[in-house]
Amino acid sequence: MREALRRAENAGLDLVEISTAGDWPVCKIINAGKYKYELQKRKNEAKKKQKVQETKEIKFTPNIGDNDYGFKMRNAKKFLAEGNKVKFTIRFRGREMSYQDLGAEVLNRAAQDVADIAKTEGQPKLEGRNMSLMVAPIK
Repeated sequence: MREALRRAENAGLDLVEISTAGDWPVCKIINAGKYKYELQKRKNEAKKKQKVQETKEIKFTPNIGDNDYGFKMRNAKKFLAEGNKVKFTIRFRGREMSYQDLGAEVLNRAAQDVADIAKTEGQPKLEGRNMSLMVAPIK
């Protein structure tokens, strides 16, 4: 061990202990600063390449028109193609709360329209005045 320290000192490098599990400690003579720099560089490269999946929200009303529905579905398909999850939400205002079955129909229609590129995550859920349904892209 002392000889290894002396050699590292003569070379102007650092002695790094790799493993202490065996009978003898395993050490390596390296430039520790350069090694840490390379590790950080590899970590940053891996971080650049990863894709964060976002959740996009599309809002409907129970009595949505055909053109509005078509426009929102085109956006939903675009979001799913990019690899994002989509949350379809229906907001019930005032007396619309008594027409929850219409809201569920709109959500089921939306789920069927994107069924070829996405899978639904559960059933439509009513949360206060909002009913929502999540869909995720098929890999």
